[in-house]
Amino acid sequence: MIEFHLDPRSGIAPYLQLVRQVRQALLLGLLAEGDKLPTVKEVVARVAINPNTVSKAYRELEHLGLASAKPGVGTFITRSLGEASLTDHGPLQQELRAWLTKARAAGLTEPGIEAMFQNTLRASAEEEQ
Repeated sequence: MIEFHLDPRSGIAPYLQLVRQVRQALLLGLLAEGDKLPTVKEVVARVAINPNTVSKAYRELEHLGLASAKPGVGTFITRSLGEASLTDHGPLQQELRAWLTKARAAGLTEPGIEAMFQNTLRASAEEEQ
């Protein structure tokens, strides 16, 4: 089951952070069709967040067609986004960890690493077009 976390310094609305984490888990194969998401009550207890915020995130996941609520039972993933599991990408993950170690050693902080990654990702997408 997914373990949610919030970053109050991210500048991203808490409900969108939850949605993003579900999407990432789907892309990485950590969540699959049929998996149950934690209940609103469970997320509230673990993350110290307003229940309405969790409900809003789950409604957004439903709107995106990624989850479906079954009253009295829970919220379930309705489709997968990933084609391979995280273990299938082990070598890439090892390379990324090595790069992250180098980036931190060079003095980059997490926001700097994220900014560099996003900038490089955009530039790479533009080059492919």
